[in-house]
Amino acid sequence: MNAMQFIAVYAQSMRLLAVLCLIFGLQTGFAQPASVLHALPKAQLMGSTRLTVFGFQIYDAKLWAEPGFPSEHYAQHPLALELTYLRDFSGATIAKRSVKEMRGVASVSDEKSQAWFTQLLAVLPDVKKGDRVLGLYHPQHGITLFHNSKAVGEIKDPELAQVFTGIWLSPRTSQPSMRRELIARAPQGLPEPSREPSTGSTKGDAKP
Repeated sequence: MNAMQFIAVYAQSMRLLAVLCLIFGLQTGFAQPASVLHALPKAQLMGSTRLTVFGFQIYDAKLWAEPGFPSEHYAQHPLALELTYLRDFSGATIAKRSVKEMRGVASVSDEKSQAWFTQLLAVLPDVKKGDRVLGLYHPQHGITLFHNSKAVGEIKDPELAQVFTGIWLSPRTSQPSMRRELIARAPQGLPEPSREPSTGSTKGDAKP
C-alpha cells in the first residue's frame, strides 16, 4: 500500500468512526432530547444514574442544566430531568409515591398532600417499560411534562413544582447517592445538610 492509498483508507476509517460515535451517542442518551434543546439550548448533561431497589431496576435518570448550574440552589434555575422507566407503573402509583417522597423533602400538611396528589394524578401518565418522562422545570413557570416526547401536562403551582423536583435534587432526598450522581458534573458549593444514610439498593419501597 502506497502513501496515497494509506491516506485514503485512513480518512475513510475516520469518517466511519465519526458516524459510529454519533450513532452511539444518540442511542446511549448523550444527546439532549429535542424539548431540552428548545427550552435550554445551552444545557449540558450534569449526571445520570439508575435507581435499583432490592435488585429491581426502576428507572434511569438524567439531569440537564446550563453551565454553572449550582446544585445547592437547584430550585432557582431552569433544568430538565428525564426518567426512562424500566418497569410498568400506573400514573396513580407514581403520584402516590411522589407525594410520599415530597413529605420527606418538605413539611407538607395532610390537606396539601391530598391537593398535590390530585394535581399530579391529572398530569402523570401511565408508563410502560422503555417509556420516557421528561420534566422541564422553570422556577417561575413550574414544570412541563413530556411522555415519549409528547407534552402531556403542566404543574403550574410553583411550590409543588419545586418540592416535586426536590425528590431527586433536594439535600433531603431519600436517595442521596442518586442525587450525587445526577449532579456529578455540577459546580460544588458549600457542604450540604446530611441525612440518614440511604441507598437505592437498600430501600424497601420503590420510588416511581
